[in-house]
Amino acid sequence: MVVLHYTGMASGPAALERLRDPAAKVSSHYLVEEDGRVFTLVPEERRAWHAGVSFWAGERDINGLSIGVEIVNPGHEFGYRPFPEVQIAAVIALLDDVRGRWMIPDARILGHSDVAPARKIDPGELFPWALLAAAGHGLWAEPAPAPGPPLSEGDEGGPVLAFQAGLARLGYDAPRTGQYDADTATVVRAFQRHWRQSDCDGVADGETRARLMAVLRLAAA
Repeated sequence: MVVLHYTGMASGPAALERLRDPAAKVSSHYLVEEDGRVFTLVPEERRAWHAGVSFWAGERDINGLSIGVEIVNPGHEFGYRPFPEVQIAAVIALLDDVRGRWMIPDARILGHSDVAPARKIDPGELFPWALLAAAGHGLWAEPAPAPGPPLSEGDEGGPVLAFQAGLARLGYDAPRTGQYDADTATVVRAFQRHWRQSDCDGVADGETRARLMAVLRLAAA
């Protein structure tokens, strides 16, 4: 799989210095600067330490299964902002290159928040996943909202269990209890940061539910 991150540091040079510092114990295969420059830091066949404690589709050794791409952006702590067009063009070109060497399904082009929703929110709700999907990398769908009232914390029963099962089938480490608890809301926010970016509130409204079903259909195709 490919896991995309934002650097979440004050500058690109500071992020590059940290990724090159053995004492930091963090690394990625690539770093993409805001001006489109791409730095190769770790050979693709080697493990890089970018995902941390993480999970996707039954796998917990995400560092051993993925190529990590750090994308320079100050992140929510230092002034989160849109990703420049030239930077996204460089990410798309990099994915073209990487996927020419490795068999990586579109359903496994993911964000850090997808594989570690309890700890991470990057690359965040401003990352243009739809543009990546239009260029052939990842999944994107914009269906009509599903009928029915929203599901939120405190709800329970069959509809909650079915929604949790859908999140788990996509790959998230989602509880399957029939109880819409805080852990479920955390996973829902991660899904929304990727696939319903206009409102990442952790509530499974009709738009969120419809998008989950549509993405599941795309992943199974």
